[in-house]
Amino acid sequence: MTDLVVTRWGARFAGRRFPCAIGRGGLTRTKREGDGATPIGTHRIVGMLYRPDRIAASALPDWALPIGPADLWSDDIRDPDYNLMVRAPHPFSHEALRRPDPLYDLILITDWNWPYSVPGRGSAIFLHRWRKPRHPTAGCVAFDPADLLWIARRLRHSTRLVIPG
Repeated sequence: MTDLVVTRWGARFAGRRFPCAIGRGGLTRTKREGDGATPIGTHRIVGMLYRPDRIAASALPDWALPIGPADLWSDDIRDPDYNLMVRAPHPFSHEALRRPDPLYDLILITDWNWPYSVPGRGSAIFLHRWRKPRHPTAGCVAFDPADLLWIARRLRHSTRLVIPG
């Protein structure tokens, strides 16, 4: 099994090392919604989403799904669909997956607090592209876009995201 191992200093996967960014709140064992921290632990990568107008489907595994204009991710602890993908219009607080910037052109979804979420334990721990090199995230793990694509092409259903404490 090839794990993607992420620390404060970078990541390693499939025999390579990659610079990456973690949450502005650092690493945590007690993740909470809005704390900006990246959760320590072993997480399955359970999905892959991409912008079909920006990335060709042929560049990705066949299990990658396109992000549509109405696709959102719920981050509202009052929402029965908290920490799940939802569609617009949606009455609760959410994050748009189809963003004007390229941050979510390619998203790897982890099983953090999913599929049966505990409200307030944190939502949307994704792997996505970074804003700029090593710029902190809101809790996700971010990579250079070329590195993220390289990783995405080599993922297997058994690949895990490992964030040691």
